[in-house]
Amino acid sequence: MESLFILIPLSLILVGLLAWILNWSVKSGQFDDLEGPGQSILMDDDAPTSPKVGEHPRK
Repeated sequence: MESLFILIPLSLILVGLLAWILNWSVKSGQFDDLEGPGQSILMDDDAPTSPKVGEHPRK
């Protein structure tokens, strides 16, 4: 019974902390674009380009 006097306040503090973290992450934009980072891996922007006329190829 005495352990409830410790566990109930600790659980309320933990729930409050988790609610604050969730609120902070939503306000800071952590959930704005959920699909973009996953699809950016599939886009190949690293395709080599041929040198223009008069330029030396990169080493």
